Amino acid sequence: MKHVSFSGRLVIVGFGSIGQGVLPLILHHIDIDATKITIVTAEERGREEANEYNIRFICEPLTPANYRRVLDPLLSNGDFLLNVSVDVSSVALIEFCRERGVLYLDTCIEPWAGGYTDTSLSPSLRSNYALRETALKLRSSDAPTAVITHGANPGLVSHFVKRALLDIARDTGVEVAKPASRQQWAELMAALSVKVIHIAERDTQVANEPKRVGEFVNTWSIDGFVGEGCQPAELGWGSHETALPPDGRRHEFGGDAAIYLMRPGASTQVRTWTPLEGPFHGFLITHSEAISIADYFTLKDGGGLRFRPTVHYAYHPCDDAVLSLHELAGKGWHMQEEQRLLMNEIVAGSDELGVLLMGHAKGAYWYGSRLSIGEARRLAPYNNATSLQVTIAVLAAMIWTLENPRVGVIEPDEIDFERILDICRPYLGKVVGAYSDWTPLQDRGRLFAEDLDRSDPWQFKNFRVV
Repeated sequence: MKHVSFSGRLVIVGFGSIGQGVLPLILHHIDIDATKITIVTAEERGREEANEYNIRFICEPLTPANYRRVLDPLLSNGDFLLNVSVDVSSVALIEFCRERGVLYLDTCIEPWAGGYTDTSLSPSLRSNYALRETALKLRSSDAPTAVITHGANPGLVSHFVKRALLDIARDTGVEVAKPASRQQWAELMAALSVKVIHIAERDTQVANEPKRVGEFVNTWSIDGFVGEGCQPAELGWGSHETALPPDGRRHEFGGDAAIYLMRPGASTQVRTWTPLEGPFHGFLITHSEAISIADYFTLKDGGGLRFRPTVHYAYHPCDDAVLSLHELAGKGWHMQEEQRLLMNEIVAGSDELGVLLMGHAKGAYWYGSRLSIGEARRLAPYNNATSLQVTIAVLAAMIWTLENPRVGVIEPDEIDFERILDICRPYLGKVVGAYSDWTPLQDRGRLFAEDLDRSDPWQFKNFRVV
């Protein structure tokens, strides 16, 4: 089914797991001439697939010194730049596209190479909070659409949150029309007493070849995962929180919707829950949705904060990736010499990705996608369960951008959630909503006594692994 036609040129920057996985979806669902597509990437990986679809392939890493020279002949007014790269500045590409009237979409806000671990910058300035603040300064009411941070998470999960809120309202007897503004969405969340949102994900995919010593193994971009894992742990900071964590810090600029911890996200674990896995420990990896969702659902009275949820990612990657992170940390956060992206060698497992909304009248509610490796392979080539949840969300945001070409820089939280979910749902496996009485205090202190604040189980100090 073709959702939309596009007669302009498309440049895909980066052609790793997400670029390779989204290309067949684009060709299947967007009426576009393949001869007008160009891939610009830093390595040879993926050339065979590009040749299969007769797509032009340019292997040349983009840098601050050459990106304009490389992209200038490829893009002009009305064209589209899809950025699924690492180590290429999103802000630089957004500015480039705005100057030329080019549509833009990315899955995360990237700095130039080395920006995630540049210790000449403070932890605050190495954060996703800082990258987001820089990108949002490019907002304009009449400019080519530039959708930022729209993959699975960040991206798709923001639409899950809105769907989950309407489900909770229905199931708790709160009569409400679909909110029509940011203010109305925030008022609904506050009225439902949602205090905490986890992006709760458990990846159980396994391969027929285990991780080897000195090798980093993952089901999606290894460079991307390591980069964000080495950034400070970050979370949107709720109005119900009474005190910062001992190593928590506020930023001294911007909207103040989030805090960071003085430690890498890949060394920080939190308690969370999904329907299939039950309770587990997830890594508090920084992601833009932790900040944008908290910001979007903020309510203020005058200059004072009235309501904001605590929001963060809680991620248990595939077991081989957990071993890879453990080894990475033990080597002082220096990347292993060998990397292996799992795709054809995966023999079983699924990715359970959703949002866990807690504190409301029914306790906890998880809403999201359960996608198995078998289902992913039946639905789209060049994908595993993890990548397909990302690539279908990229496609949906591309279609939305083509339908809404003049809104400037925009985040997933501001986009029509129903349109995105309608496009994505056929590719998400089982889309499930499940209630639970789980709280982060469950089984705490079972083996050793702990000093916990049981008056409010939803404070962050009750989620942390101490």
